[in-house]
Amino acid sequence: METAEIARRWLAFFEEKGHAVVPSAPLPFDDPNLLFVVAGMVPFVPYFSGQQTPPWPRAASVQKCVRTPDLDEVGKTSRHGTFFQMNGNFSFGDYFKHDAIAYAWELLTGPVEAGRYGLDPEKLWATVYEDDDEAEALWLELTDIPRERVVRRDRLDNYWHMGIPGPGGPCSEIFYDRGPQYGPDGGPTVDEDRFLEIWNLVFTEFELGAVRSKADFDIVGPLPKKNVDTGMGLERIASILQGVDNLYEIDQVRPVLDRAAEMTGKRYGAAPSHVASQSSPDDVRLRVVADHVRSCLMLIGDGVTPSNEGRGYVVRRMLRRAVRSMRLLGWDEPAMPDLLPVSMERMSVTYPELRTGFDRISQVAYAEEEAFRRTLASGTTILDTAVARVKSARAGTPDDKPELTGSQAFALHDTYGFPIDLTLEMAAEQGVAVDEGGFRRLMQEQKDRARADAKARKQGHVDTSVYRRIADGLGRAVEFTGYDEVVSEGRVAGIVRDGVKVEAAGPGDDIELVLDRTPFYAEGGGQLADGGRIELDNGAVIEVRDVQSPIGGVVTHRATVVLGEVVPGALALSEVDIERRKAISRAHTGTHMVHKAIREALGDTATQAGSENAPGRFRFDFNAQSAVPKSVLRDVEAKVNALLLDDLPVTAEVMTQQEARDAGAMALFGEKYGDAVRVISVGDWARELCGGTHAQRSGQLGVVKLMGESSIGSGVRRVEALVGADAYSFLAREHAIVGQLTEALQARPEELPERVAGILGRLKEAEREIAAARQEKALGAAAGLVASARDFGGVALVTHDAGDLGADDLRSLVLDVRNRLGVDHPAVVAMASAAAGRPVVVVATTAGARAAGVTAGPLVRVAAQVLGGGGGGKDDLAQGGGTDPSKVSAALGSVEDALRGRSG
Repeated sequence: METAEIARRWLAFFEEKGHAVVPSAPLPFDDPNLLFVVAGMVPFVPYFSGQQTPPWPRAASVQKCVRTPDLDEVGKTSRHGTFFQMNGNFSFGDYFKHDAIAYAWELLTGPVEAGRYGLDPEKLWATVYEDDDEAEALWLELTDIPRERVVRRDRLDNYWHMGIPGPGGPCSEIFYDRGPQYGPDGGPTVDEDRFLEIWNLVFTEFELGAVRSKADFDIVGPLPKKNVDTGMGLERIASILQGVDNLYEIDQVRPVLDRAAEMTGKRYGAAPSHVASQSSPDDVRLRVVADHVRSCLMLIGDGVTPSNEGRGYVVRRMLRRAVRSMRLLGWDEPAMPDLLPVSMERMSVTYPELRTGFDRISQVAYAEEEAFRRTLASGTTILDTAVARVKSARAGTPDDKPELTGSQAFALHDTYGFPIDLTLEMAAEQGVAVDEGGFRRLMQEQKDRARADAKARKQGHVDTSVYRRIADGLGRAVEFTGYDEVVSEGRVAGIVRDGVKVEAAGPGDDIELVLDRTPFYAEGGGQLADGGRIELDNGAVIEVRDVQSPIGGVVTHRATVVLGEVVPGALALSEVDIERRKAISRAHTGTHMVHKAIREALGDTATQAGSENAPGRFRFDFNAQSAVPKSVLRDVEAKVNALLLDDLPVTAEVMTQQEARDAGAMALFGEKYGDAVRVISVGDWARELCGGTHAQRSGQLGVVKLMGESSIGSGVRRVEALVGADAYSFLAREHAIVGQLTEALQARPEELPERVAGILGRLKEAEREIAAARQEKALGAAAGLVASARDFGGVALVTHDAGDLGADDLRSLVLDVRNRLGVDHPAVVAMASAAAGRPVVVVATTAGARAAGVTAGPLVRVAAQVLGGGGGGKDDLAQGGGTDPSKVSAALGSVEDALRGRSG
């Protein structure tokens, strides 16, 4: 049974049982504690915790997930993969343990011809939490599992939470016995390779706090309702139903593994073993390649681009591990162009957007591999240099083998991205050991720091319980009226001051005010928040400076009380700052139009990667592997402004996701959309999913002026623009400057570029002539300077204050005088100058002086110290500088003193 069919049967079964089928959320997740969706229930957390009212009493999904804490274990066991899909069925206060267990048993053991999975009941085990008598009794009542195959386990194994404060509860896990060839008998407590966990039924009924570890946490209290959250690893059940040893061999993953084996000439499974942990190193590397290529495909597909931090670093690390593994398998050429299309062909059966977006995905992945190949090349050079130095230092010490220090290996890894196993391999080829223990210690210290930072971020997570209590009192989501009006009436639902709910606030108090309905737009989707004013029926006045949505369904107005007393229940008249709203709305519409125009110019790979819509201006980030030519930016700007003149209507419609896709609406990667989505259309030209506010017609934007384009990270570019009055003001200033230039240069505007270029050309030529004359004059003084040499203990010294001579000319003069003194004659030349107020000193020595023990480096450091700086160089030539040009003569005098001290 193919993996796609297993997923289809899952959704069909639970739809038959009255569950709403919910599409997978994107992998990037907007939560301060999570980079990605790590479990099937993550998108449903607001429903489990009571933050939001679920739109359905029961739901089912096949959710894309990524977990990376076990990255180093990938390929070594049958259980660890980075990307996986989680089949989930959920009850929000509807059914509980009885139906959850009954549904699981029916789907697992029911006949294949009836749309079930057809597993042998004799091979199934169940575990329950150590004091969950109810769950144990239900397993014995509702299924054919005998008592001896129902096992009680402690918190470490049978209590589920996300690793952070939130919903949790006891769980019941289902295991499948794969047979004696996989390990010893005795159930899941004995061996979890033979007894493979395939389904976890979590009974989320408690709110957890202070989660210190898997088994160490506090139970704060019961959740508002008892819920069910189950998860079946799609890859695990696929390995059972397809009769393969591990998740790397299922139909969605194995083709990539086979292609990698074909490319490298390796034979997967050459060392026969059903247990992944007993596999050969080559098999482990092939699994790493297969897993990481698929994970990168899915992450880049959901809009994550490689970078040095956050989500992007995860993609970068996995892609580089895949490339490194191919190298260790003997493949030195680019690998992703051969492997990524294979993964796309298999995964696009379930996720067709991977095929339509593959041009963008592959462009990002191939560019990252090429960048890493350059890193490997430069890292190899650095490694070779380090190895040569170590071997040179160890020359003549036969008892010790040359060894790279742990800090050298760590620097290669951390600074240059050079993998430790390549360092070990290449150093060994040259007969050099590596202090791997020292490297591991430094790596552990880095991990400890990262964990401490992550813990600090978790502890710094805002406590949203105060907003939940207000939401519970309100009984529904705050009604947003701002699409249709900028003035509306409401009632005060809650007041928060310094994170605490209060019953009153007075003049000067900074508060967060929650109303039951509001026209104020809360910051989101790249659009800045509204500002404005709220007046209460008791005469109180509040100035709103920011609007946020700390939890779903709640809008808080961050404001200052100007007059009177704010109390719950008071009637409120809200008035949005209309000029600010209009300016932001024009900018937001401009962003949509520029997005569309850029995609038309560069192709569909130029997808939005972020934006900020502010009054009169916006910035727009998009995916592109190289700078956008200025001619393309001009064309984009011209296209947008032409459409402004067409005065196209800007409309908003609410429709289903499928209807939006059918209408050609663009969705942004990483955004989570509900079943009903809002689509903004600019005429019939640009159509995009968006929850923000917009102009009513394109002509209201007036003019859009692109200010420029730049890189903000690997594969991501940024365009900044002005809109409306701000764009007009900028163009007016530019026009005034052009007017001044035409008057000063006596030229028409269209002649200015040629006229300015001519002036710059003549200026550069004059500068070259002046530099040549200055150098000729300086070198002309060389003969006289040679004659001024003085003897200090057998070493001739020439010193000279060269005035404002530049550093390059100063070095030329010093070298010319040294050459005139003769190579074998012991001589030192020391000169200083102060061009543009920055003192420079240069010292050169002849071979004769160096033979007498006089070198340039120590002398230049003495002089530079007098100047208030430092310097260095080689024995024959050194240069330094400082900050005090008044000390040039004293600096040269210090060189004399040094030679005098030597001769004395």
